[in-house]
Amino acid sequence: MADAVVEALVRWPVDGVPDRPGAWLMTTARNRAIDRVRRDARYKDKLAMLASLPDTASREPDDRLRLIFTCCHPALDADAQVALTLRAVAGLTTAEIARAFVVPESTLAKRLTRAKQKIVAAGIPYRTPEPEEWPSRLDQVLRVIYLVFNEAYLTTEGDAVARLELAHDAGWLTTLLVGWLPEEPEALGLQALVQLHLARWSARVDPNGHIVLLQDQDRSTWDQRKIGAAAALIEPAGRLRRPGPYQIEAAIQAVHCEASTWDATDWPQLLQLYSILGAYDRSPVVRLNRAIVIGQIEGPEAAPNEVDELEGALGRYYLFHAARASFLHRIGRSDEARHANQEALRHTTNVAERAMLIDRLGTRRAEDRPRRPRG
Repeated sequence: MADAVVEALVRWPVDGVPDRPGAWLMTTARNRAIDRVRRDARYKDKLAMLASLPDTASREPDDRLRLIFTCCHPALDADAQVALTLRAVAGLTTAEIARAFVVPESTLAKRLTRAKQKIVAAGIPYRTPEPEEWPSRLDQVLRVIYLVFNEAYLTTEGDAVARLELAHDAGWLTTLLVGWLPEEPEALGLQALVQLHLARWSARVDPNGHIVLLQDQDRSTWDQRKIGAAAALIEPAGRLRRPGPYQIEAAIQAVHCEASTWDATDWPQLLQLYSILGAYDRSPVVRLNRAIVIGQIEGPEAAPNEVDELEGALGRYYLFHAARASFLHRIGRSDEARHANQEALRHTTNVAERAMLIDRLGTRRAEDRPRRPRG
């Protein structure tokens, strides 16, 4: 009827008022109603047709972002939320998730089982949370996307060194998240962090599929436009005055990206940033990275003792052993360095990491082998 009145206000001043205005309004309203019913029916048919199509990359990430918010239910333990979401939504294997948590695969499998049992026992509903519920689940959603990107950055299983498609997927999810929650600085921080890594992606692996460490990368291949766009996200996040770990990690990566060479890296600034990060994230991995930076500032002799303190927490983490091996080799403790590299090799399944460690072991055996005197 409202549509009919609008139509009358448009037509009657031009065509004149009909002899039976009420009947004209009723007839017009009825016709408009019939048109609307037909249009809705066609719309439903189109929706049904769309739903029958295979999932496409263009709409899948949006669906999964909603599903991630659904799985991060506050009734579950925080680690269980993340582990279950990585398994059910992101499709990571139990081994890949166990690596992300730095725990044995059997421990992670039990954690997943308990989470599923709690969902059933507590009758947790399977539904997309309302927008007002999103902020309370944001921390876990951010953590899920962060761990998905970590798995893409360096795969746990298979022949691939990294998974660029999965990395872009994580980047797309951060973009969607910022679109949903533009005033959340940690979402901006995570978006910047992912984009800074993606800007350096092409330099990470050589033509033979071997990992190229940051200090050896050809920085001329880094995408400076992407680096600038990603770094520009950090400032508006900071203006919101709610600092957090993803903003700090993004700032750390920005320092690396701004350095023209490895030697030109602002190591004191990185030490300060890692110290701040440690106040938010007390994980041994952060402490390991901080110890590596100390070794760059004070020399390799300053790092081994601090690194050794983390063995109880990171004994199954290959980067712990690889970093320790690097410092031990630089201070001349070759036998211990070789043993640490062997331990690193034992704790990684990534083909590129294994190739690098095997090459390192072979090279260092050659370096340590006594040379026959000439002549």
